[in-house]
Amino acid sequence: MNDARHIHNLTLVGFMGVGKSTVGRIAAEQLRLNFVDTDALIESRLGMSVADIFEREGEAAFRQYERQEVAQLAGQRGLVIAAGGGLVMDPANLASLKSHSLVVCLWAAPETIWERVRDQSHRPLLRAPDPQAKIREMLAARAPAYHQADVLIGSDLRSVKEVAQHVVQHFILKSKQ
Repeated sequence: MNDARHIHNLTLVGFMGVGKSTVGRIAAEQLRLNFVDTDALIESRLGMSVADIFEREGEAAFRQYERQEVAQLAGQRGLVIAAGGGLVMDPANLASLKSHSLVVCLWAAPETIWERVRDQSHRPLLRAPDPQAKIREMLAARAPAYHQADVLIGSDLRSVKEVAQHVVQHFILKSKQ
């Protein structure tokens, strides 16, 4: 990590269903930081769900909204940020987040992700004939971006509390450097 980097925030990235929001809320509570979810920020600003945004305006418009949220978050401190699953596919988003955050990628196997999200109807990218194949395809495409995170933590075989504890420990260590 660059010595000139000042970490004021913690950002959780990774695929849908890996635990970013749940782990983020626990970590924020333990670190006494504020929790924000980029998808929730966009939904609040536009007054419609992510699924509705995808349906009405398309993925490209949604990705533009993400860029706007990331730009606004860059000037804030004391946050735990749960980033949308595809947000770091834009290198500018990842660079912006790394300028002020410890970026932690939560990772899980495609089978675990499918088990966690299979009953969630609000996942527009999984509306495919073979959702499990879509998960594997998207994970493979996103893996290079996810692997640019500062820290990677597997969430497959750990409880949410255990994952959160690992995240908190990494944040405490890195924010003191």
